[in-house]
Amino acid sequence: MSKPLITIFGATGAQGGGLARALLQSGTRPFRVRAITRKPGGAAARALSELGAEVMAADLDDADSVQRALAGAHGAFCVTSFWEHFSPEREIAQADTMAEAARRAGVRHVIWSTLEDTRRFVAPDGSRMPVLMGRYNVPHFDGKGEADRLFLRRGLPVTLLLTSFYWENLIYFGMHPQRGADGKLSFVLPMGDAPLPGIAAADIGACAAALFRQGESAIGRTVGIAGEHLNGAQMASALARALGEPVQHVAMPPAEFARLGFRGADDFANMFRFKRDFNAEFCAARNVADTRALHPGLSTFDDWLRANAARLPIPQRAVA
Repeated sequence: MSKPLITIFGATGAQGGGLARALLQSGTRPFRVRAITRKPGGAAARALSELGAEVMAADLDDADSVQRALAGAHGAFCVTSFWEHFSPEREIAQADTMAEAARRAGVRHVIWSTLEDTRRFVAPDGSRMPVLMGRYNVPHFDGKGEADRLFLRRGLPVTLLLTSFYWENLIYFGMHPQRGADGKLSFVLPMGDAPLPGIAAADIGACAAALFRQGESAIGRTVGIAGEHLNGAQMASALARALGEPVQHVAMPPAEFARLGFRGADDFANMFRFKRDFNAEFCAARNVADTRALHPGLSTFDDWLRANAARLPIPQRAVA
């Protein structure tokens, strides 16, 4: 009998790629993998093919291609990328497309990678934080959280996977320590002394793989994951150990962070404000011990830094 097939959207991205590798590199390989990408000829797709994945082209804006991607699938990992287009409305439409295609295909287990709709905590009226794009507090959170209902109202066998800030943001989103004119390093985390749930991107995929292996017992649950809860000072200390030089934490106010000027800075600033102001609820939803039980190989921030510190784009100190 053929092994069940898992369709992975975003298979060449951080989360989907981590899941694809976790399933393909498993000793027992309980599932076949269909890796969905817009660029099936790219290097990342070729690497998955060499590991044994079936690589298929599809576009989340093309409902027919999404339906083809789910043909014969037992499970589906559904994820969207706000940072590709900065449109929560487009994320919601893409989620709707995947949910409807999963319903039509009779998929037996859907994992939807999501985040909180912060408007359940704070009305988007400008009283606590600036309103963005007309109706959002944190667009890249709120769009995903709003899309939860698209999976739930169809009665799909879904697991809602609440992810955490992944430490790869220090590589790709410019959140690495910055070197000042005095040559010293500073790390900005605009959350005061509140802890930030974080995780290695690969561990998100490994946790999703574990949920697929759990099968029916995972359906209907909301599962939050994190590798550690660390505040800015603790993260700065870990960075200093990994980099071999002091790193100072700068607890910049979110409003000041929003003025840094990069695209999405206002979204990030509101995100950090939300995580700070509702820290107890946000952390409680992402229990580290539960995550480690799901994935015993879970990385700490120190673990992640040992593997990735050299990838942080930090200029070397000037030589006098």
